[in-house]
Amino acid sequence: MAETGASPLPQTPRAHSPLARAEHFVWLTARVLEQRLFAYHFLKGSADPVETALDAHRNEDGGYGHALEPDLRGPVSQPLHTGHALRILDAIGRCGGQRVERICRYLTSVTTPDGALPAIHPSQRGYPTAPFIPILDDPPSDLLATGPVVGLLHRNEVWHAWLFRATDFCWHRVESLKESHPYELQAAVAFLDSVPDRPRAEAVADRLGRLVREHRLAVLDPDQTDAYPVAPGYAPGEHHFPHDYAKTPTSLARAWFTDDEMARSLDFLANDQQEDGGWPIRWRQWAPGTALEARPMVSLDALRTLRAFGRPLG
Repeated sequence: MAETGASPLPQTPRAHSPLARAEHFVWLTARVLEQRLFAYHFLKGSADPVETALDAHRNEDGGYGHALEPDLRGPVSQPLHTGHALRILDAIGRCGGQRVERICRYLTSVTTPDGALPAIHPSQRGYPTAPFIPILDDPPSDLLATGPVVGLLHRNEVWHAWLFRATDFCWHRVESLKESHPYELQAAVAFLDSVPDRPRAEAVADRLGRLVREHRLAVLDPDQTDAYPVAPGYAPGEHHFPHDYAKTPTSLARAWFTDDEMARSLDFLANDQQEDGGWPIRWRQWAPGTALEARPMVSLDALRTLRAFGRPLG
């Protein structure tokens, strides 16, 4: 018999609800980090175990590695791993203090001459890497790697010398985009959603929204996906939808789409949950383990997006 005054058990999702099915999928397939994140977001879990699990990916240089992003294997720190770590710290309210100071020191150490981040640092060479990710000796600056990091640091009011030139790089890049692809545009949104100069951000976002619609870079009718192009180099069927750009109702990208378009996109996302409770990945799969690790990450993103827009999860 339970003791009087004992703490109540954590609230669990209703059986067979989307959340209950996703929970089963997470316990069955996810890494410890994604299990802890699921518990934090949906089962009233603590942030401490999330940070402990994330620390397993942190290196002496202040960056993150050890396949935090599943398509980059091996132990070495990489900007994409480190950006992922910042997103997790932001999600659990821990994006500050000494941990972020260490991250900024790492970012400074791998910064390109124009003050930004490369997508892949050459230290990745020699470790298993997705074949669609090139490793260059002198990699260029990359908005995909830099934009989300700069946005998250501004969002959390982190001030570091590295941030000034990186912010200037992002402004120059997003204001000069005349053609692009979905992942780069999502990185631009991550920057614009959090950078302090709101009128300037809104003006750029309005122009990028027109670019997305003119170039048909978002599937506005999920029943007609074949009518929309797939970006060069993407996997067959690797389409992107309004919810991929506007992950919350407050995102600047939300204004790119009508209420009906957004509703259809969210319907599609909700209905895309698979029989095993998880969501599929749409990019090119090159190794069984990487796909297995990525699906819980994608599933957590799907659940958080649906919840942000008020969709019932159970």
